[in-house]
Amino acid sequence: MSQKAASHLTTPAAGKTLVHESALAQVAGAVHYIDDLPEIRGTLYAAPILSNVAHGRLRGVDACAALAMPGVCGVVLSKDIPGDPMLAAFAGDEPVFAIDTVQHIGQVVGLVVARTVMQARKAARKVRLDIDPLPAVLTVQDALAQKNYVLPPVTVRRGDAAAALARAPHRLSGTLEVGGQEHFYLEGQIAYAVPLEQNQWQIYSSTQHPGEVQHWVSHALGLDNHAVRVECRRMGGGFGGKETQAGHLAVWSAVAAQKFRAPVKLRLDRDDDFMITGKRHPFSYEYTVGFDDTGRLCGLQLQMAAHCGFSADLSGPVADRAIFHSDNAYYLQDVDITSYRLKLNTQSHTAFRGFGGPQGVIAIETILGDIARHLGKDALDVRLRNLYSDEVIPGTALQRDTTHYQMKVEDNILQPLLSKLELSAQYRRGREAVLAWNSSHPTLKKGLAITPVKFGISFTATLFNQAGALVHVYTDGSVQVNHGGTEMGQGLNTKVAQIVADELGVPYERVLCTASDTSKVPNASATAASSGTDLNGRAAQFAARNVRDNLASFVCGLDGCGAGAIRFEGGKVHSPKTTRDFDDVVKQAYANRIQLWSDGFYRTPKIHYDKTTLSGRPFYYFAYGAACTEVVIDTLTGESKVLKVDILHDVGRSINPGLDIGQIEGAFVQGMGWLTTEQLVWNDKGLLTTHAPSTYKIPTAGDVPEHFKVELWPEANREDNVFGSKAVGEPPFMLGISVYEALRDAIAQARGDGQPVQLTAPATAENVLRALGRLA
Repeated sequence: MSQKAASHLTTPAAGKTLVHESALAQVAGAVHYIDDLPEIRGTLYAAPILSNVAHGRLRGVDACAALAMPGVCGVVLSKDIPGDPMLAAFAGDEPVFAIDTVQHIGQVVGLVVARTVMQARKAARKVRLDIDPLPAVLTVQDALAQKNYVLPPVTVRRGDAAAALARAPHRLSGTLEVGGQEHFYLEGQIAYAVPLEQNQWQIYSSTQHPGEVQHWVSHALGLDNHAVRVECRRMGGGFGGKETQAGHLAVWSAVAAQKFRAPVKLRLDRDDDFMITGKRHPFSYEYTVGFDDTGRLCGLQLQMAAHCGFSADLSGPVADRAIFHSDNAYYLQDVDITSYRLKLNTQSHTAFRGFGGPQGVIAIETILGDIARHLGKDALDVRLRNLYSDEVIPGTALQRDTTHYQMKVEDNILQPLLSKLELSAQYRRGREAVLAWNSSHPTLKKGLAITPVKFGISFTATLFNQAGALVHVYTDGSVQVNHGGTEMGQGLNTKVAQIVADELGVPYERVLCTASDTSKVPNASATAASSGTDLNGRAAQFAARNVRDNLASFVCGLDGCGAGAIRFEGGKVHSPKTTRDFDDVVKQAYANRIQLWSDGFYRTPKIHYDKTTLSGRPFYYFAYGAACTEVVIDTLTGESKVLKVDILHDVGRSINPGLDIGQIEGAFVQGMGWLTTEQLVWNDKGLLTTHAPSTYKIPTAGDVPEHFKVELWPEANREDNVFGSKAVGEPPFMLGISVYEALRDAIAQARGDGQPVQLTAPATAENVLRALGRLA
């Protein structure tokens, strides 16, 4: 059947499971990542020179041995930067290359540039650094004692937590340590800088934020932004690790290309990627909580210390979001939260899926789990008791529906969603079965937990909640879309194409999304905060709508009817008078000089907040979900296994259910990895010792339970979002916390003492044994 004939059978694309736009080509190895692009003649290759001291005074760089090696063209140091030697990050506290001090083991001091990749890498190892060691801050205790911060502490209060604690019937105090997480994207960090004529530049970057790469490169080269064009067709994974830190490689390669007047490619090997780049922020917590006999929270004092590394990077907004999500699904009436942003001599930690949200959520879930054990109650009942609701607070006219940062929870579906999962996962029966198992098995102990998530959707920095797009309709009726978002495997381009296809009433196959490109859509926000489809999908929809309206006005002129009477569907344009093929209408419109392309712009409505007090409405809406997880631990070895997972998650009206379910599954497993096997270890010298797949363990297919069931909540977004959908990238990551809580439940049952379970995350075998009291 011809393409035109097939269009007669077209049904709406949005709402269907359609294959990811690149999937078949990816399976066949036929898609291009940065390292697959044809290289320009004369391309050189760079490799980083890394500090081997956590903190010290950089006295000199001896590159003689490296320069004597075959193929080596030279080295690039801070003095070779033509523009500003400091990166154009918002805090202005990170140098492009180390200048007079080094701040962590793995900090990039400079580059070796050579004619092949391996020549550059081997030579970089031969460079000798003259460094006078200085005292390094490597522990939370030292950083707090010295008030060593990358940014000032932040405190958010509501009510009087101290007074509420004093009158609470019960109180618990505790501490918690939660580790970081390596992004472990399949495609490592890479950039390819190509000098063009008249001091213009083409940068190919594996980045979630082409606009920021453009800004950083132009800043380092001393150029206007318009002289630098950044392109990214796709990434082999990002997870937040390529939001800011892809910019480093782009700047490094561009500075090298400027010095040697040649294209330069820089691709980090996996070990160097580990050593150089930041991770998910580890967090340390101290808390005191008051509660009544039913487990309802009375007051909470919470201190969160974010391990930020040597520079601010995105630590401010990450730590802010941890504050925003320290309530998760629960009403906090009297609360006092203090957030410390600690400067340590390690890699500068950065964005990671959830962006501080997981670090906020795990704290309150840990607290509620221990409250349940203290009272001898089922943890789900304690969670249900504390949910946001429209219940009026006794003695006031206030309802339990407003967050501690003064945003009303208007779209609350927590109670019905949890109740539905409780029934579909047969939680109560499962609890009885777990108790029965544990009573008859002395070594293997099972645990079961349901945890919810309420995740705010929007960039907390309000200015980033905007997007632009271009839609071009060609004279053959085919459609090209370009938007400011980036594709990292999540299916953004697929969803945007579905939306545009339906707006124009054409088959999905007629729509092509092209590479992210700063010369097409300027000043684009990062593809982050789970807002890629919300922002770019709506902008593309508006652009397509403008073209459609142009065509509708043309047709109504032909048929003497109102433009509102024209319908676009099934590859046809319908008027009250006749029906025409979309392709034919386009040809006629072009012949009559009707504009067949348009831009679209979208800014998220309703959001506002005061970033000095962290109060207001930082989020357009909330996405919800819950997971029920069953685990088993071996009390002799500390080993654990996830046996069963049931998930009910809210994606609104799904644009592509297959993609959404895939995102939920992947996010859950990644969250499970964060809390079970993915352990980052720095030694007492500040060296990251887990810097390769041999020592850092992400989940494998064998870790996914045989019973892994995902269902979607059947309700559209109550806010006016594109197609009635909700974001899906980050919220389900926090469903992995159900694994952690199930493990703590198993440990508690093994101990049988009803005391709080202090389980350091990740719950490695050693940490499980420590929580059991069997390992010091």
